[in-house]
Parts: sequence; structure tokens; C-alpha cells
Amino acid sequence: MSDPDANSRDTLPIERGFPIEQVNDLADREGRAKMYYRPLSTMHKWWARRLGSVFRAISLYSLVDDPSAVEIHTADQENLNLSDFGDGDSEDIAAEDLSDLIEAVSLTNPDALWELYPKDIRVDGKTVLDPFMGGGTSLMEAIRFGADVTGVDLNPVAWLISKKELEAHEVDIDELQRAFEDVRTAVADELQSHYKTACPHDEDHVADIVYAFWVRKLDCTSCGETIPLFKDYRVANGRYENDDKYNVYCPECESVFLTDDYRSESICTECGHEFVPANGPVTRGGNYGCSSCGLQYPIVDAIADGQSYTEELYAIEYYCRSCEDEGKERSTYKGYKAATEEDRTKFDRTSEAWHSAEDLKAYVPQGEIPEGAITAASRINGNDVFRHGYETWSDMFNDRQLYCLSTLLSAIDDVDDQTIKEYLLLAFSDSLMFQNNFSIYNISGTKIEGIFRQNTYQPQVEYAENNVWGTRAGRGTFKNTWEKIVNAVEFAHHPTERYLEDGELKETASFENPVGGEYTLHQGDVRDVELESEYDAIITDPPYYDNVVYSEVSDFFYVWQRLLLADEYPCFNPETTPREESIVANPAIDKDGATFERELKQSFSRMGDVLKDDGILAFTYRHSGKESWGMLLESLCDEGFDVTATYPISANLSEFVMGDGLSFSVIVVARPASDRDPISWSALRRQMHRTAQRTREEIREGQTISEGDINVVELGRCFREYSNHHGKVHRDGTVMSASDVVAEIYDIIAGDVSPDEIYLSLLAMKNPTLNDVNRLCRGTQISPNDLQERALFDTADGFTLLRWHDEQRLSYLQAKDPDELSALGQVQLLRYDADDETKLRDGRRELEVTGEMMDVASELADITGDETFRQLLRD
Repeated sequence: MSDPDANSRDTLPIERGFPIEQVNDLADREGRAKMYYRPLSTMHKWWARRLGSVFRAISLYSLVDDPSAVEIHTADQENLNLSDFGDGDSEDIAAEDLSDLIEAVSLTNPDALWELYPKDIRVDGKTVLDPFMGGGTSLMEAIRFGADVTGVDLNPVAWLISKKELEAHEVDIDELQRAFEDVRTAVADELQSHYKTACPHDEDHVADIVYAFWVRKLDCTSCGETIPLFKDYRVANGRYENDDKYNVYCPECESVFLTDDYRSESICTECGHEFVPANGPVTRGGNYGCSSCGLQYPIVDAIADGQSYTEELYAIEYYCRSCEDEGKERSTYKGYKAATEEDRTKFDRTSEAWHSAEDLKAYVPQGEIPEGAITAASRINGNDVFRHGYETWSDMFNDRQLYCLSTLLSAIDDVDDQTIKEYLLLAFSDSLMFQNNFSIYNISGTKIEGIFRQNTYQPQVEYAENNVWGTRAGRGTFKNTWEKIVNAVEFAHHPTERYLEDGELKETASFENPVGGEYTLHQGDVRDVELESEYDAIITDPPYYDNVVYSEVSDFFYVWQRLLLADEYPCFNPETTPREESIVANPAIDKDGATFERELKQSFSRMGDVLKDDGILAFTYRHSGKESWGMLLESLCDEGFDVTATYPISANLSEFVMGDGLSFSVIVVARPASDRDPISWSALRRQMHRTAQRTREEIREGQTISEGDINVVELGRCFREYSNHHGKVHRDGTVMSASDVVAEIYDIIAGDVSPDEIYLSLLAMKNPTLNDVNRLCRGTQISPNDLQERALFDTADGFTLLRWHDEQRLSYLQAKDPDELSALGQVQLLRYDADDETKLRDGRRELEVTGEMMDVASELADITGDETFRQLLRD
């Protein structure tokens, strides 16, 4: 990227407008049902993954700029140029040339291209880079537009996920299913045999274990009594005809029964024990209490004193297929029961099998858990796995899980086709989220929740064990995750698009083009990898401070994946994922916020090196305040970018749960920088105020977005004004930093302007009117009366903007003590003195010249052409 003349470069649709309402409405729906909108993005967990609909919209508004390069592909028609396209329901599209649609995009009409969103569009000759590809969302969306895509990520897990997504359209689905059937034949019956229990309704039936409920135990440090570490005694909310009740565990007789209210005293239906199920031995502060001697003691201190957890299987969610096949009620074939000695004996036999199965040890990670920012206590994480006795990765699983998981992985390793083996491995790896002793049971939702409910490791005193292979019910099993893989591959072959029309959700027919094309993936640091060409667009979602410590969370998957991949790919040779080079704030390796900012800036520099002179950088970013924006604006502008637009994205914020508070997400648009001219802050401030006002008016003319969303768009337009003068904005003789300017922009957007600034904006207009006064005051703390009281305009004979020599204005200036006047008033008074012969003879009044006065004088000279203003403060 060199230094192009931005004035000779066409603006792209995304710089002029973006369909905020439509994208947010669609993204909100996608966020609640990703498997239906973007099956490829659900193949495997990746953190803070952006929604496909957001990146499809970014790609549409960034890549569709040359009408001659665009084609629409349809299953039942020839490939059409958009000017030839029409299907009876799209008269507007058929009637307009594509160039007209592109040019029509604005803040008033951001939807001009939106009708193309659900179309199978291909744009010839585009190249797109994502330097932080993560889960590959941006690459999948850009390649659907026919772009040649390049992805870079330091993390091997991200590299593998993106690789399998982009390969999916080349995979033979029948071969994929045959490989799965081979694995099923080899191990499914064996795995399912370890998750069987007696049906509580028919002694001749054997039911499947959907989930096994475990509680950990510690001894009282005073009297030695063994205490099960229940927070409360709920097992699950009632279901079906009992949905107004609760399944609870009796600590006296160990039965499971239904009660009306777990918060009040309940009577066990088996033994008559009276207790309040809400009151377990463990308190919110992490202490456990002894019912015998009354001692309260911290759990982690007991472990530090030398104790280790013991575990007890206490309840089971069962599913009896025989009862279901006989047509019995749902509450009969699916429910909860107390664990029996037979259930515990069955587990013990599997545990013995695991300890004697030496050949399976190679299929379980043996390494130690590295100490890090989220594995140990730190400023971003209050959990510490080591204080709960965890040392190795295998400690995160019980013996039955280790036996079944290693058996399954061994069978996957026997698959000959490497490509298909990797899809099976991906299903296995993704299921691990729900196959560990950090998983919990969602009592109200009656389902298991995986380890990464938050972007951290949170040790549990109660956990839910999943059925590894799976049965007819449950989530997160290998069978479930395999279904996601198959659905994703089918989508890659025959993608569709869901969209809203008049508020109604619709789905297109299958696109002619699969989700595939030319792609290159690099595992490495974008600052170091060799990139082959300059790119038309860089579309990405960069990391954000310590929001997700990717290396540490991804290690959970990596240590299992490398067991089958270390011999195939060098990036899977190390024991864990790269940490030192990762661009995140990580206190475990002394990388603070300032280090993150410096490294992110270095990545922007690299992006600038490989972006074409007329290219575009568009990325999503989490926002948390002025300081974050100041850093971002400074970094981009320093590295040769002009920020040209920002747009709010409200969907999917629940993905971002760590680090600084996140108030909203934005799309940031930047272009290679133009020449930058010096400017005074007062002049730039007035420009920004006018820009913000104009932006607001244009939005309100054509959109109905919220006040907060309008503010985000105003922010981007003000950034555009600043970018033209980065490093050359002067105030009081010093150059303002981007952070200084951002703080001021917030005030401008909040309406914090002065009457002088509004007056100078009016003065710059050719024929200002009272309507202009009202418009410029709207949304600010200034009213038209404030200007009139200062004799800045008069309405006695129509509207007149008053100058320094007008009688009313002069009377106002002369009636005030000069030190009480604003900078504008002081400069105008000095201008009067310059024309007053008496003042010339007796000497001008003395005023302390300020930088603001100098800026105002220069602005008045520029607007009026009266160079006397400029000379006033030089003499």
C-alpha cells in the first residue's frame, strides 16, 4: 500500500452506508439458531465467532463495486449480469443498472444493495485476506462471492477448523458416511454398553444413561465426616406433566423424588426425611459446612491441606428406548432416577478396564496443564484449576470417559483416508466440550452445558457425565456432533441463504455454487508469514485485549487433536498451542494492554503492506470506551489508514464475556490514507459538528435506528474527518493525539458545542436561514435563543447573520468586559479596534492571546476572505 490520492479513488458502498437494521435483525435470528443459518460455522467450537450474516453483508457492500465484474448465478437460468436480471418479484433490480444500485447506497438509502443479499453473486477477480481467521467465518463468506481468499492464524486449532470448512465442498458425502459407519461398527456397541442402567418402570428393560450426575466429596477438617459438596439438592426441573415441580435428591436415603418447591421444606417420599433442598453444604463463597460439628472451611484450603476429591455417582437421567417403542408416555421413558449400587459397580468395572488398557493410553493426552491466565488465578480470572487438584489434561475426565474417548479415538485413527479422518476427529474434538468433569447440568433447561460456558476453566464440585457415543436424547455426544459435520458438508455442497422479507423469514433454493474456491491458509503470525500478493480487501475480526486468551482455551482441544495430527502437520508437534506470539493481553506472560496495542498496531502495519492502494480494510471490533477507540484510531492512522465509517452490530454480544465491559460491537471501515493537511482544532471541531449533524439528518431521513446506533455512525464520520488531518491537528500550539480527539468527539456527538461554533458553521454557509440555526442546534445543549441573546443573528427583517461591524453585535461586544467574551467575541472586538482610528491612535485594548483565539481568527479569515483577522494576532 502506497499513498494514493484518496480524492481520485471511488468510495465503496460500505463507506457510504450499511443496512444496520436488516443486518442486526437477521444476525439476531442467526445467533439463536446458527446450525440452520450457517452449518459450516457450527462444525467445531471457536470463541467469539462472528455471525455469517454480518460478514456476508460486509462482503456484499465491500466487494460489489464494479458492475462489469458481477454475475448472478441461478439454478434455472443462464448466468446473468445484474442489469439483465429479473424474476417478477424484483422489479427494482431489473429496472436499475448495477452501477445505479452501487451509487445509490447512502446513509439515507443503505438498503440499495440489500436485495442482492440472498442472491448467488460472484464477483470476478477479487482477493480477500483475513489475518486473524479464527473459525474462518470471513473466508467462507468472501469465497461465496467468488473471491480468492487467504487466511492466517497463529493457532493450529483455528487453522484446522478453517481448513475443514473450506475443504467441505470437495468431500464425497457417501464416503464420509461410510467411514462413520465403519467407526460405528467397530466401537458404538462397546461404548454404549458402558452407559446402561435399569429402567425404573420395567425390570425387563435396560435404559440408556443420557447423563450421569456426580458430586465430589471432602472430609471435614475438624471431625473427619465425609461431606458431599452439593450447592443444593436439585437434580432438575420437572418436565412434561410435572413441569411445575422439581426433581430433588434426598441426602438421607439417596433417592430422587418430585417436590413442589425446592426453596421450602420438603418431605422425601421414600424415607420421610424433612429438609430444604435449596440448602446444600457448599456456600456461594466456596466454603463447605459440616452438619455434625458446624465447621465452615474453604474447599481450596482443604485441598491445599492435602486432601483430594473423591466422587460419587448419585443420580442418572435415563432414556428407555423399549418403553418408547411400546408407546409409553414421555415421562415414563425419559426421566431421572437415583444411582444404584449396580450403576456404581458398572462404572468401577469400566474404570478397571481403563487402568489395564495400556494400548489405549496413547490416545489420551498425558501432558501437564500449563499455568496460564485462565488455568490459574489472575487479574482476568478468579478460577484456579491447580487449587482444585488438577495437574494433567487427563485429570479433566473420569475413568469411564477416558476409556470410552480413547476407544473412540483409536477407531478414528484406523480410518485410512486422511481427509475424512480429520472430519471424524473434528466431531470427536468438538464433543469433548461436553465430555469432561467441568460440564454441568442446566437444571432449568434440563440439558448439559459444556466446559466453555465462559471463556475459562471453572472447576466444579458437581458435574454431569455425558454418554460418549450417544442415544436418542441428549446433546454434545459424538453422534450429535457427527450430525453437525454431515449437515455442514451438505451445506458446503448446496448452500442456501436465509433472509427476511417484510418481516417474514425465508430461505432460498440451493445456490449453484458451493462454498468453495481458491484459498490459501497459513498457520503463523501475520506479522511474519509470507503473503504472496496485494489484496483487494482485508476482512477480519481481530483479537480484543484479554477478551479471549485463545491459546489457553484452545489447548483443551489441541492436546487431543495432536494425537492424530502431529505426524501430519508440523504445527501440531508442540505440546501446546503458541502462546508468546499470540496478540492478546495475557498477564501470565506479562503481556498487558499496552503490549496488546503495540502488537495489534504491528499487525495493521503488515496489513497496510499487502493491501492494494484502492483496497479496503473492514473489521469487527468490540467497543468499551474512549480509550479503546483512541488507541485504535491512532494505530490505524499511524500505519497509513484513514477510518472512513463505523456501524453498530448488536447481535451475538453474549459470546464476549471476559476482559473489559463491552457495550456494543462495531464494523470499522478503513482505506489507505490520503495526503494529510494541517488544521486547527477549532476548525476541525466545527467540521466534525457539521458532519455529525449532517449524518444524523441523513440517517433520520431514511432509517429508524436507535439513538445509540446513530451515535456510532456519527463517530465513524467524525473519524473520517480526523483521519484527513492525523498528526497535524493543532490546539494551543501543540499537536493533538488521536486519543485527545476521540475524547472531544464524544462531546460533539453528545451535543457539547458552543454558540460560537454554531455561528461559524452558519457563517460558512452561502445563504443561512433560521431553519439552519434550528438544525444545527438540534441535539445539542444550545438553543437558537442562546445565539440570539449574543446578537449573533437577527430576525427583525427576515433572517440576518450578524457580523462584527453590525450595530447589534457591536453593542453586545462593547457592553461586556473583554475578558468575559468568548474567543469569537474577543477576535471580533479586536477586528473593530483595527478599523477604529481612535484605537489606532490611542493603542489597542490589551487581551491575552490564546490558541483558541488564533484558531478562530484563522477560521474567520478563511470563511470571510478578510485577511485582517489573520493579521490581528500576529502584530
